[in-house]
Amino acid sequence: MPDPVDASVFFVGNATMIIRCHGFTLLTDPNFLHRGQRAKLGWGLGTRRRTDPAIDIGGLPPIDLVVLSHLHGDHWDDVARDGLDKDVPIITTHHAARRLRRQGFHRAVGMDTWEEHRVRRGDRLLKITATPARHAPGPVRRLLPPVMGTVLDFGGDFSGDLGREGRLRDGGRPDLRLHISGDTIMHPCLSEIPRRFPDIDVGIVHLGGTRVLGMLVTMDGEQGAEWLRLIDPFTALTVHYDDYEAFTSSLTDFQRYVRRLGLSHLVHYLMRGETYSLPLRRHGIGPVPRAF
Repeated sequence: MPDPVDASVFFVGNATMIIRCHGFTLLTDPNFLHRGQRAKLGWGLGTRRRTDPAIDIGGLPPIDLVVLSHLHGDHWDDVARDGLDKDVPIITTHHAARRLRRQGFHRAVGMDTWEEHRVRRGDRLLKITATPARHAPGPVRRLLPPVMGTVLDFGGDFSGDLGREGRLRDGGRPDLRLHISGDTIMHPCLSEIPRRFPDIDVGIVHLGGTRVLGMLVTMDGEQGAEWLRLIDPFTALTVHYDDYEAFTSSLTDFQRYVRRLGLSHLVHYLMRGETYSLPLRRHGIGPVPRAF
């Protein structure tokens, strides 16, 4: 794994990333199964992995916390359950948090939609906001675990634009704002995200067009392009697009629809094992991209 920079995403595979900024190190949706192994999806269903992760769990740096979108075997597998430190905080849905605590992860925190969780490190703040997501349409949702997206706000000095309680003061801006879609399909509930967060620096979109029992449960190429137009980030990264047999929509599908919408300039296609340098803001003039 390359040496870290101040603000970066290292793509392990599927939806697993190592996100670093301002001294925080986050792990998302830990999935370390290898090619040919099966991820459990519940109800006796599973899907076989097509790829290997860029690193194994033993190659992880020290992790401050885990952000988990939901409890499916391609986002939280037996390797993560057995290999991660039981003391690591895990920010996730209430459904997942209850089950994780039964596995011994006593610092798992369940969040409601729009709820915030703050972590301080010296004079720095990380604010995590749970955002809406829909894993399937209508009553089919009951067959799948609840899922959430997240907005990650990495703040600056507490003596500057952060208030006493760790909140950004009115008009204050974080140094970096990321939005991770989580496993979702396009749904009207997502429209509230850009209304509340109209200035997302980096949008990370879960693609793949996953189908379970024939039903679409993650965005395919067309929906992913519509998500990009809706969220309107400064730049976008792609994950969760080819790692499992249940994925039915290729990255090429997404590229085609993105071109049709004239949004190709927004997207960086993140490959396993790649480190992407994130755009920190210069306050008052918006985000400034770094070389990658």
